[in-house]
Amino acid sequence: MHLRISAVSLLLLAGCGGDDDPSASGETGSTTSEAEGTGTTVYVDDASSSGDPDATSTGEVPEESSSSGEPPVEPMWGEPEALPTPDGPCPEFTSGVLDFAPGEIEPRQARVWYDPDAGGGGPIVFYWHGTGSNPLEAEFGLGQAAIDDILMRGGMVVAPVADPDAGQFPWYLVLGQQEDDLHLMDEIVGCAAAGPGIDPSRIHSLGMSAGGLQTSQASLRRASYMASVVTYSGGLLDPETPSDDPDRPFPALIYHGGPDDIVIISFQQASERYASYIDDRGGYTVMCDHGGAHTIPDARVFSWQFLLDHPFGITPYPYEGQLPDWIPDYCAE
Repeated sequence: MHLRISAVSLLLLAGCGGDDDPSASGETGSTTSEAEGTGTTVYVDDASSSGDPDATSTGEVPEESSSSGEPPVEPMWGEPEALPTPDGPCPEFTSGVLDFAPGEIEPRQARVWYDPDAGGGGPIVFYWHGTGSNPLEAEFGLGQAAIDDILMRGGMVVAPVADPDAGQFPWYLVLGQQEDDLHLMDEIVGCAAAGPGIDPSRIHSLGMSAGGLQTSQASLRRASYMASVVTYSGGLLDPETPSDDPDRPFPALIYHGGPDDIVIISFQQASERYASYIDDRGGYTVMCDHGGAHTIPDARVFSWQFLLDHPFGITPYPYEGQLPDWIPDYCAE
């Protein structure tokens, strides 16, 4: 199933990255509401919901039923069979730039958002920035309200620092086959699991442009433990991209900016190719054409909600056949 969303574009990235300050997101916080019996929490950006930073929304989700009149089947999910284990010494997890030592490559760094007082054991969400940008792009591309919620749940957000040796683009897999950045991701997952602890069913990734292409690669090459992903102007360039678990389906929320979303490549075509790949292996895709060319859409609230609603191996897919009532009226099946 594909969903087309027309959204307001907020950030124009230069080339495949951006010149704007990625930390200047203007987030004012969020409100949450747990929908009884559904397990779905709706996140509403206060500033965008009413224009009043002090206003809040209940975010209530009406009870849904199937076409037969019976309550919907409660989704079930599982955990990966195994997670990576750390090769080198692990840092003490806190918010800031941390050092990691994967065995296959030279030591690397990542910007981490984490609250030690929350106790660990929550989601881990990777954010891969675009060309010309930096790890603080996560504060815009994911949103501060979402980051705060992830930390409150004992989770962490991780934005890897690019290796200058990667070349023209920040991530090796944009045009090549070298998995250095994924070795870093493996090491971070292993250290986080061995240290403060993570929820193994909630390992996610998202990114913009080169970071969107990297996220697409991570979803395939680490399908064995990646739960679900979101891409902004990402997609798949090579339909023969290998997967470490080719039979496992997974969900993806895929944004592109329409026919004008072109920087060297057509990101609309790359996104459609990626969606077809996922659909062919029995996965679930939501396709979003925000029509804003090569930009991050004003859709951060939907991105974290999608990841939250799609843990590892979830079945049935919770949105399939009937979109949640809280999705805005500018969305259509």
